[in-house]
Amino acid sequence: MSTTTATERPGRSTHTLRREVGLIGLLWASMGSIIGSGWLFGAQKGLMAAGPAAIISWVIGGVAILVLALVHAELGGMYPVSGGTARFPHYAFGGVAGASFGWFSWLQAATVAPIEVSAMLTYAQHYSFAHSWLNPKTGVLTGTGIVIAVVLMAILTAVNFLGVRKLAATNSAATWWKVAIPLLTIFVLAFANFRPSNFNAANGWNPEGIKGILGAVSTSGIIFSYLGFEQADQLAGESKNPRRDVPFAIIGSILLGMVIYIALQLAFLYALPASTIGKTWTDTSSKAYYTVFTGPFAEIATVLSIGWLAAVLYADAIISPAGTGLIYTTGSSRVSYGLSRNGYIPTMFERLSSRGVPSVGLVAAFITGCICFLPFPSWQSLVGLITSASVLMYAGAPLSLGAFRRRLPHANRPYRLPAAHVISPLAFVISGLIILWSGWTTDWKLGVAILIGYVILVVSRAFHLNDREPVLDWRAASWLPPYLVGMGLIVYFSDFGPLKHPVFGLWWDMLVVAAFSLVIYYWAMQVALPSEKIQEMVSEVVLPEEETLDYHTV
Repeated sequence: MSTTTATERPGRSTHTLRREVGLIGLLWASMGSIIGSGWLFGAQKGLMAAGPAAIISWVIGGVAILVLALVHAELGGMYPVSGGTARFPHYAFGGVAGASFGWFSWLQAATVAPIEVSAMLTYAQHYSFAHSWLNPKTGVLTGTGIVIAVVLMAILTAVNFLGVRKLAATNSAATWWKVAIPLLTIFVLAFANFRPSNFNAANGWNPEGIKGILGAVSTSGIIFSYLGFEQADQLAGESKNPRRDVPFAIIGSILLGMVIYIALQLAFLYALPASTIGKTWTDTSSKAYYTVFTGPFAEIATVLSIGWLAAVLYADAIISPAGTGLIYTTGSSRVSYGLSRNGYIPTMFERLSSRGVPSVGLVAAFITGCICFLPFPSWQSLVGLITSASVLMYAGAPLSLGAFRRRLPHANRPYRLPAAHVISPLAFVISGLIILWSGWTTDWKLGVAILIGYVILVVSRAFHLNDREPVLDWRAASWLPPYLVGMGLIVYFSDFGPLKHPVFGLWWDMLVVAAFSLVIYYWAMQVALPSEKIQEMVSEVVLPEEETLDYHTV
């Protein structure tokens, strides 16, 4: 591949991404996304849905997401490029699939940060000085609240501009806090009020049977609490030793997340004062003192007269979302960088600052965040639901892994997933189930957002805003339109859809999703790009100096 100077490619800077992120930085990038504000509420919701058997729900949810994480671990080790989740489908299935999954990835990453900022302002309502930031009736940001939100979004963006080394250090410090507080909560509650009899209190340890256990996985936020492990993939292009560190960070973050979440569920259950437990677990969770929005763990600490812990938890309800918003701002800029590398969006998104960060991508993330703060309830509802774009983003990885295993069986794989021929299609089925569990209210709005993305991609190509014009490879992506439309129809006619009398009742809808996902998976395997084409596309990935070749000279 011949070299090309920066002046021959207008719009690209002369700076490169810097490989300055170590193992802990990658691990904490993923952990910082997994341990967010959700831990404050997940245990309560799980108890409501399944009783003490919610412990099993957390295990099932963790194992399901671990399957997806194992797939990402092999991919991230093979091709450690910036914005990896946006680029794996590009390598395996060409332009149409690559552009689509790239947009899914960016949409999810760009909207999480403003949602987390909104969460910070909402949680801050515990403090009197923040009461003027939200309309108490609608929950919509007031004028003052919008100003505060924009300032916070600017701070998250500014930290990213400091460079990946300082970003990693800042995120690591925040994540140490985010991990330490749940662990502190577990130990303090275990010593303050450990009541083993709670396991069989109310209406028993498993009042709803297997239906309650699996229902908690899908409806109590358990499955979504584990999402975010892919951040190590997004930063792989800036890792010091990506082939070793990326797989370790992805798998390690999920295993640590499982331990923390399961321990939190146990601590919550055993620390409940007897006076707060009703005749059923649903009754307990709906009538107890700890139901206020500021957090059930904080309320338990208050009831047990552990005021200092309650104060720490109220503070964590602000700090945890900030840490999550910080790393997702990072992720969105790396995804847009990867999309531009692949030729899908304007070249300017490849511009890097003198500190080696995608400056235009960060500005775009900031502007997107500010738009998300528009004071309209329906708009904020839409933005909140768009964050579920992650459910589509995850579907691209198992398809890519399956294609690479078939087309490039002898490629260098620092981490080689055992039984990939079974785990890869299983992971694709799991991603389909997550889409189903998101429900029609989320999925139809997500469909609108997908169409908007296609318009942006078409405009970029029509006006030649990027001098790379990837071959669209329609045949290799022939399975994609049927998949998107088919999943939409299944969700609509399922128990998670809007119909009073769904065509596919509970359990049957999951079976239909599994069967449909397997059909799509093996269809995609048959039409994936040929070996020579994939090898040509991935030849850009050279380690340890990934950015030295023509395709990465910016």
